[in-house]
Amino acid sequence: MKQELIQILCQKSFKYSSEPVFKLVSGRMSRFYINCKPTTLSPRGMFLAGHLIFDAIRNVNVTGVGGLTFGADPLAIATAFASELNAHPIKAFSIRKIQKDHGIVKWIEGDMTPGERVAIIDDVATTGGSTVKAVERARSEGLEVVKAVILVDRQEGGLENIRQYVDDISVIVSKDELFEFVSRAGRV
Repeated sequence: MKQELIQILCQKSFKYSSEPVFKLVSGRMSRFYINCKPTTLSPRGMFLAGHLIFDAIRNVNVTGVGGLTFGADPLAIATAFASELNAHPIKAFSIRKIQKDHGIVKWIEGDMTPGERVAIIDDVATTGGSTVKAVERARSEGLEVVKAVILVDRQEGGLENIRQYVDDISVIVSKDELFEFVSRAGRV
């Protein structure tokens, strides 16, 4: 499954240039860009990512999986679906970027209760800022964050930053694995 996901990521989500032409969230320019949404919103990419993330959290005793909207949303839904298919149900939730200001004011959407153990997921980690923000917001709503799972690690220090907030981190695919695939295919 992982090799097929790498192939789809390289086809749909990975862009490379010999010059730093891609502006990142941090404002820094980069020679490569990874937008996981074309992969995670495709049927096969969603299936593969959901099963791989489920495999990474199935033995951690969590009742929920989610992260900062929108990058984590398709991953959380796919993981919850895969968990049900494997007779080990784990709920999906989404963490807002802007706190809801009406009704019940909260950061999290989903059927979660304070005290539940959860995994925070993210589609791409560069500095880890989005993942850390998701961890902080989940904790502010009373959830116990016990694991983080990153679909693609850009290998630029994000994991080290996340590890200051969550000890247990899994990475599904690394930047090096993407580069290895595109290099073999003659694309770099």
